[in-house]
Amino acid sequence: MGVFVLLPLLLPLTALPIARLAERHLHPRVATRLLSALAAVLAACSTVCLGLLVVVGTVQLPGHPLPDAWADREARTTAPYEEAAGKGAVIALLAVAVSWSTAVRRHRRVRRQAELALAGVPGGELAVLPDEAAYAYALPGVRSRASRGLRGWVLSLGTSPAGPGGRIVVSTAMLACLDAGERAALVAHERAHLAGRHHRYLLAVRFAARANPLLMPLRSAVAYTAERWADEEAARVTGERRVVARAIGKAALVSRGTPTPTLAGFAAPGPVPRRVAALLAPAPSPVSWPPVFTAVGLAAWAAAAGTLGSALSSANATLTLFLVLEAGPL
Repeated sequence: MGVFVLLPLLLPLTALPIARLAERHLHPRVATRLLSALAAVLAACSTVCLGLLVVVGTVQLPGHPLPDAWADREARTTAPYEEAAGKGAVIALLAVAVSWSTAVRRHRRVRRQAELALAGVPGGELAVLPDEAAYAYALPGVRSRASRGLRGWVLSLGTSPAGPGGRIVVSTAMLACLDAGERAALVAHERAHLAGRHHRYLLAVRFAARANPLLMPLRSAVAYTAERWADEEAARVTGERRVVARAIGKAALVSRGTPTPTLAGFAAPGPVPRRVAALLAPAPSPVSWPPVFTAVGLAAWAAAAGTLGSALSSANATLTLFLVLEAGPL
């Protein structure tokens, strides 16, 4: 196994340059998809290798839950053994599990609270809540199944394949600070979040960053690019880039943000001035991949190479450990 089992824990460093450059040089749709894919793969490889380190560090200890074919004591002694690395990996893997569990519970709690808040609101895409606090966000979900009635809503993690349905939740205080054109921009922005399933990207990078802290810059970058993606869609639909920029600026001054970072909001905390400046500039080019001999192109290829190396390293380490245990003692 050697160094291959450790590489996936460090190779996320190769994605850090593209996290910053993608925000400025790639179309936000391309940047969101690229960074989310990189984060998901790198986090998966990192987690797999933590699991391998746990095996390596504990395989020779009594009571290790190995399959029956590998339960023989002599077979265990053929496996590489590093107690210190194993103990550290156990702690790290437990920390990842606890962090993921906490995130899932919080997300579900917020969704349940949102469901209760919308229970008495008339059906339709737009849900206006009487509230003195200003907020607006997209709440993904799917229309209820027959067992719940055609008028209900099922608000889960928002990952059901049944459709991209959901609701746009906005408070009366938010609507009060916007004019008619700006309200149309708000609805178009949140509708873009629902249509693009941006919550999935936000969830993916959030869990990835909890699996490996080196991926936190990608989480921040995707939170920004997802908003920029919706900004550009709102500008395209309304045909008024300045109106969208003005609406975002107004909303940012009064907004309290979203209930959880995995729900996309109209004026989410972050670099709002950069979003406004981008809308006041010409629309970004929809190029799917940057030219090679540019800073962003080199960063993208470096991140792709690092991600591929991480996948190959974790596969190599997994296969090596499997073959060692399967072969047994010579």
